[in-house]
Amino acid sequence: MSYLEPTEFVTKLVDAGESKVYMSTKDTLIRAYMAGAILALAAIFAITVAMKTGSPLLGAVLFPVGFIMLYLMKFDLLTGVFMLVPLALIDKRPGVTANQVLRNWGLVFVGNFFGAMTVALIMAFIYTFGFTTSGGAIADKVAHIGEARTIGYQEHGLMGWITVFIRGILCNWMVSMGVVGAMISTSVTGKALAMWMPIMLFFYMGFEHSIVNMFLFPFALIMGGDFGIPDYLLWNELPVVLGNMIGGLAFTGLMLYATHIKTGPKRSL
Repeated sequence: MSYLEPTEFVTKLVDAGESKVYMSTKDTLIRAYMAGAILALAAIFAITVAMKTGSPLLGAVLFPVGFIMLYLMKFDLLTGVFMLVPLALIDKRPGVTANQVLRNWGLVFVGNFFGAMTVALIMAFIYTFGFTTSGGAIADKVAHIGEARTIGYQEHGLMGWITVFIRGILCNWMVSMGVVGAMISTSVTGKALAMWMPIMLFFYMGFEHSIVNMFLFPFALIMGGDFGIPDYLLWNELPVVLGNMIGGLAFTGLMLYATHIKTGPKRSL
């Protein structure tokens, strides 16, 4: 499947991070918007499959199709640029500064949010026939998920906040491995398989993904979830974004960079 050696694909990760810094504002926003929308569709697809079949595992197996589609189209998720763009700064690529990294993160966040929100509104319209009926079983399920993953954490106070933060770390550790997987092979089949495995793992384990949540919680609120916007922001989105940032950069990007780009000298026997 045209496997690349780690020294090759980690260099490609740094190159990708540098290219995103130089990308125009228009292209950054469009690609982020499309990524947020596609991932949102994949999330509601996976939830629907899990409910109709009674198998959460099958939903998790099928969820990665959205991730694979958006990365093959070179659309950008915040979770991905959390890992990629700082590597270009660490590697001291020309013109890459901390301000440029933050600019990219900010634009991708905005694009992802509006893409996910668009799908939340569209799906809410569909399930309620233009807001004339209740949303049915799937809408009720999503509303319950929204409550459990905001108020449910809040009930545990600081330990609840730390728990969702750690789930955010674990999520983007795996999601970033999916981004790496897209670089491992030069064939579409190889890329898809390498991306599939870690994305399926994060979804089935219930780890917290900031962009999935940009769809899930607004949709849950529209469907009557018993929590508020401050609950969502404080008890989910904020700790999840911070956890995603640390998980992608510290546990994936920096580790690969440290051992495959800044390789230590060989030991003498």
